[in-house]
Amino acid sequence: MSNDGEPPGGFRKRLLVTGGAGFIASHMIITLVEDFPEYLIINLDKLDYCASLRNLDAVADRPNYKFLQGDICDSHFISRLFETENVDVVLHFAAQTHVDLSFLESFKFAYVNTYGTHVLINAAHEVGVEKFVYISTDEVYGGSLDEEFDETSPNRPTNPYASSKAAAESFVLSFWERYKFPVVITRSSNVYGPHQYPEKVIPKFISLLLHNRKCCIHGTGRQIRSFLYASDVVDALLTILRVGKVGEIYNIGTNFEMSVSQLARELVRMIRKTSSETETECWMDYINDRPVNDLRYAMNSAKMHSLGWRPKVNWKEGIERTVEWYKNNFHNWKNAEHALEPFFCQA
Repeated sequence: MSNDGEPPGGFRKRLLVTGGAGFIASHMIITLVEDFPEYLIINLDKLDYCASLRNLDAVADRPNYKFLQGDICDSHFISRLFETENVDVVLHFAAQTHVDLSFLESFKFAYVNTYGTHVLINAAHEVGVEKFVYISTDEVYGGSLDEEFDETSPNRPTNPYASSKAAAESFVLSFWERYKFPVVITRSSNVYGPHQYPEKVIPKFISLLLHNRKCCIHGTGRQIRSFLYASDVVDALLTILRVGKVGEIYNIGTNFEMSVSQLARELVRMIRKTSSETETECWMDYINDRPVNDLRYAMNSAKMHSLGWRPKVNWKEGIERTVEWYKNNFHNWKNAEHALEPFFCQA
């Protein structure tokens, strides 16, 4: 990020972060606010069920932090925001992300993830922001047991969530192709760490075990996932803001992966202190699988590595930090208990 010039308001740069009360974006905001006091960080969030302003307690009173409640799908609101806030850079995280829910609410996912992104980038283009970073997902590639995806691999999404993200990517790239509007797209592996609403696999298993309940595992549990700690994704995004090229897509991945059943076993042993495989298995409950559940996503992140980025937080350190955080912060969301029910067993 360049520090040249000084827009209105006394800040060298004004960064808009959408979905900032959510998981990864809240980590991004905290780092930006703390490390770049000369930048104004604007958090736009509609405060959906999975958001919590408590994620931003560390910076809520900082002079270079500003919260705006609003919806990216509200085109009049978004246009007015860009007209009044003099935004230089957009980091677009806001999205519906729960794959299970996307099978039941596919229209909502298309509306928020695809239409909302179109509204946002159109408004950003109209005022000429200097960079628009769209945070996407490895799920747009679809699943594969042996193929390693790089940024040129075709998108073959297999669920409504991934389809809505892939469609949003197409809108973002069209602004680059048509206008040379400075966009960047990132696709990351499964991210874990503090601040994540406990509907996702790692915080869900942790929270279930902390509440003396079994891990509920979709299908056989053989699905393999790569796990990347939140601060490593923040570092990758900072690298992209600093030296990433516009018009490009960047995979943000890790070589660390494990099956969902192995994940459950590790968490059971860590939290419930089991001493045998039989005792560990007693804390694992296998439920009906999703309609489609990709077995594995393997990404090649050489392009990110060429920018100088590598993951730093190892699994043991990251998961210990995460478990400790959920011991004290599970009730950061009013409806957190609802997230612990096995999704396809809900009435």
